[in-house]
Amino acid sequence: MSTPTPVIPALKQTALNATHRRLKAKMVDFGGWDMPVEYSGLIAEHLAVRTAVGLFDVSHMGEIQFRGPNSLAAVQDHAWIRQQVGSMAGVHISDYSSYYSQLAIQGPRALETLQKLTKVDLAAIKNYWFTWGQVAGVHNTLIARTGYSGEDGFEIYIPSDMATTEQVWNAILEAGAEFGILPCGLGARNTLRLEAGMPLYGHEITDETNVLETGLDRWLKLEKDSDFLGRSTLLAIKESGGPAKKLVGLEMVDRGIARDGYPVLNEAGDQIGIVTSGSPAPFLKTNIAYAYVPTTVAESKEDVFVQVRANKVRAKQVPTPFYKRPRK
Repeated sequence: MSTPTPVIPALKQTALNATHRRLKAKMVDFGGWDMPVEYSGLIAEHLAVRTAVGLFDVSHMGEIQFRGPNSLAAVQDHAWIRQQVGSMAGVHISDYSSYYSQLAIQGPRALETLQKLTKVDLAAIKNYWFTWGQVAGVHNTLIARTGYSGEDGFEIYIPSDMATTEQVWNAILEAGAEFGILPCGLGARNTLRLEAGMPLYGHEITDETNVLETGLDRWLKLEKDSDFLGRSTLLAIKESGGPAKKLVGLEMVDRGIARDGYPVLNEAGDQIGIVTSGSPAPFLKTNIAYAYVPTTVAESKEDVFVQVRANKVRAKQVPTPFYKRPRK
């Protein structure tokens, strides 16, 4: 009897899949989605966002709506939500991911680009706030001043049908043409977020790490009376002297690129940590990485080494984010 051929599930596609292919994007399997990793080249796309404006299709991202008086309490831990919210009164959750395409317009000329397509005063939207308005003829568009590039920018949410999504995508490219806008893939999105010191789930953030280790405790309100899942555990860690490991930024001193998963070594060659994300930084023109190391090493600011294939490559600890956009 012959062994049955395993069925490989088809990759999911965004409404712009055909558009990406017409633009000759390099497509990859990204978490089960057929997504563009680059169009004209990662470095060109990265620099377009740093110096002008770039356009990303990030429609693979999910959109979940919380409604009701207990919505804030519900969003204090997503995994817990999935397990518990069915029995929680006063909140209703709807997954609208398939209803929306999400486009990200990022870079110092992002506002000027998008402003051509809407009467909404984009300058009045604060960072991490949003509003509703008409964009490129599409009514009731959610416009958020958010992004994952370290630059100013906006993310818009539009109906996910192909005609509407392509219409808005093309309108944005036309509006940004005078600024040198480029369609950008997930490759540039990753190098941009790394330069800007933005963590990525599955790398800097995992089920085995906590916010004290990642340096994200500035977002916590441990001193407030309100409770959230994990608060007591975090308080106990702080009271016992703090976390045993810390996330640090590394800049390679010797020639070599630290890649995700590479071991971090001490002078004697013993492994003391691991690289969570690493790559060349196109704008900074150096090789950078994030890594977890013992807290004592992080606090000493001493040089460490990264095992790059057969080579022990020196790296120095540097402040993060590696890149900060100029303030106007």
